Amino acid sequence: MLRFWLTALARPALDLTLTTHPGLVTRIIERPGATLDDAGLAALVEQLRSVASRTLAEGALTYGVFSGERERLSRTIVTLITEKESGRPIAFNALAQMRVSLNGDAQEVTHLGLVMVDPDARGRGLSGVLYGLTVLVLFIRGGLRPRWISNVTQVPGVVGMVCQTFSDIYPSPDPGSRQSFTHLSLARQIMRDHRHVFGVGPEAGFDEVRSVITDAYTGGSDDLKKSFTEATQHREPRYNEFCAAELDYGRGDDVLQIGRMDLAAARRYLLGQVPRTSLPGLAGASAFLMLQRIVLPVFYWLDDSRRYGLLRPRPSRQRS
Repeated sequence: MLRFWLTALARPALDLTLTTHPGLVTRIIERPGATLDDAGLAALVEQLRSVASRTLAEGALTYGVFSGERERLSRTIVTLITEKESGRPIAFNALAQMRVSLNGDAQEVTHLGLVMVDPDARGRGLSGVLYGLTVLVLFIRGGLRPRWISNVTQVPGVVGMVCQTFSDIYPSPDPGSRQSFTHLSLARQIMRDHRHVFGVGPEAGFDEVRSVITDAYTGGSDDLKKSFTEATQHREPRYNEFCAAELDYGRGDDVLQIGRMDLAAARRYLLGQVPRTSLPGLAGASAFLMLQRIVLPVFYWLDDSRRYGLLRPRPSRQRS
């Protein structure tokens, strides 16, 4: 039993299964391209394509997780919601980890990625889980250190959800929103090095001041382009008005939102968006992740027979 828990704690990638809604199961799989075998990876990609085929009226997506390429799926975190009894996939989010430089240090920005929900499953409160749960888990595993996130969308409902879930979001119609040098620096790096993550071609323009991508639907995400009336509206009009004023839907514009998951955002998310039925499972997973973060390094520190990072094993003494 002890060996089982030490092995689980030492596992480098997340693979968590939680009950977040009655009758539904949510699985968070980190870097499936690096951790799953061929059969498991193929089954996962097929589940994602199944949801996409029921979501898109026509056409097909060709970028990111839909490519099935191990290299791309090795930089992705998939959140998949399935029906408990039938196993049928009904929604997913594919997050990407993007390497950037911030204040001279290499860091990761978590891109909220593509979210799709089966039309028959909409209205069940799945969006909050898909957009925030995995980032919250990563935040907890990272020792509660603030974590930068990005989001590319033209959907007012998503713009509003990101603004209300995370902290320090720009662009946003909310009072106090401003573009800091960090926002600008991260936006420039994302547009320079990571366009492929969200299916934006090299010919797309970028308005740095407004953080708006112009003519964005040319790099694999073509079939996601919507008119303003087709895009899901937010219940608070200011987000709808903001998108209508800032984006040219005929041309196909997106906003590039950048913000942070921090303690304030985690509190808002836990109190406002996490389904009450998922709190026990989330609490257990959080405790396990904190053990992985705190207990395991102490265990390795005390074991002087093996190398761990910069720590070297104690030289064995030769008997005289």
